[in-house]
Amino acid sequence: MLRFRLGLLLLWAVSALANDNLRVAYEWREMDFKYASPDQRWSAIERGEFKPANVIPFGLEVAGHRLFVTLPRWRDGVPASLAYLDLNDTSSKGPALKPFPSWQAHNLQEAEPELVSPFRVRADKCGRLWVLDSRISGVLEQTKIYGAAQLLVYDLHNDDLLRRHVLPAGQLKQGSLLANLAVEDSDCENTFAYAADLGSPGLLVYSWKDEESWRVQHHFFHPDPMAGNFSINGIEFQWDDGLYGLALSKPLETGYATLYFHPLCSTTEFSVDTSILRNKTLATSPMIYREFKVLGSRGPNTQAGAEFLDPDTGVLFYALPNLNEVACWRTATDFSHSSQSRIYMNNDTLVFPSDIKVDDQKRLWVLSNQLPVFIYDELYAGSINFRILTASVKEAIENTACEIRTSPLPDVINKLGDILNTNIKLKSNSAPSLRNLSSLMIIGLCLLMSFRI
Repeated sequence: MLRFRLGLLLLWAVSALANDNLRVAYEWREMDFKYASPDQRWSAIERGEFKPANVIPFGLEVAGHRLFVTLPRWRDGVPASLAYLDLNDTSSKGPALKPFPSWQAHNLQEAEPELVSPFRVRADKCGRLWVLDSRISGVLEQTKIYGAAQLLVYDLHNDDLLRRHVLPAGQLKQGSLLANLAVEDSDCENTFAYAADLGSPGLLVYSWKDEESWRVQHHFFHPDPMAGNFSINGIEFQWDDGLYGLALSKPLETGYATLYFHPLCSTTEFSVDTSILRNKTLATSPMIYREFKVLGSRGPNTQAGAEFLDPDTGVLFYALPNLNEVACWRTATDFSHSSQSRIYMNNDTLVFPSDIKVDDQKRLWVLSNQLPVFIYDELYAGSINFRILTASVKEAIENTACEIRTSPLPDVINKLGDILNTNIKLKSNSAPSLRNLSSLMIIGLCLLMSFRI
């Protein structure tokens, strides 16, 4: 019984640590774009080229003074599928977006459109923007495929297209849909990109140096058939999506990194060393099966979406769509319930957290977009539908299991010992003393939890 009560106490202490201190930085009823003039905007609407109700933000990235947003062409009427806002412009909390790199790049009338429908973007430390483009439009209407999925890499100094890698047909399967991206950029000339195929579960690896890609297969990329049920703000649905969340650690002593990953329809987190993935011969062989690790389960109803790892703190941030929540895990600790914490949950401002990033200023960014409402119902243009929330990493993890404490654990134990010893020296066997001892033990345990390493 004592062990059970202590277990409840520890769980209470962990859940009580969350601060919910993200703030809304931007919000929109409907997404809008910067046209050359109001007349051009209205002309685009009249021609059906721009249908505000059909535009939904999905992925985000921050590079310098620009915050990039992907706007996949789920339905028609999306005039630009990758755009940005200027972080230095604080004149509006719902700014119109500027197409990247230009309006022309999004012209679907071209024989070979440059950008069709990107899901994710990633800015690396080398001044490049990586764009993962499915090249599929109208997935919720009349689907049109403009070719095989591609990786586009832009120079952020001048927005020029540096490279375009169209994935070979043999690396894509029937039903493939590439929806997430991670970039290992510790060596600018030997950078690797990893793309998650959620439709036909697999991982695509691209080598910048060798200008080639390969496909990795593993059972851990597949959905859990018991984790396909979703219920978000009254909308219930079933998905069967595979590999989705990708997050990279900082380089290890070996020069490689750890790739953390999970399917969307799963409550389990996995990992693999990138030395396995970057070796094409090894990665495409069946010999790698046991090189992949099971870290553990997050618990019931914790299917996770996007994730991102802050290299400085080693904290992994991840979205929990079923709970309208963003949570964290400090990767230096075991993957357990006591080492994870909620950092933000809100059934209004965080309906379907779609993407998560940490920028080079140590700011956490979260995009919420009400995707289930967009797919299965209808968004109401009179209310706020899309939000981007932010906080510094330090603020986000404050008073959670992910916070890095400065007080050494032995000092805390000594403090707890002093408290208990002092109490024992008081009137010893009276009922009030025993109650005081019990209270002090609880306070001491909470103090110990708050100073976890």
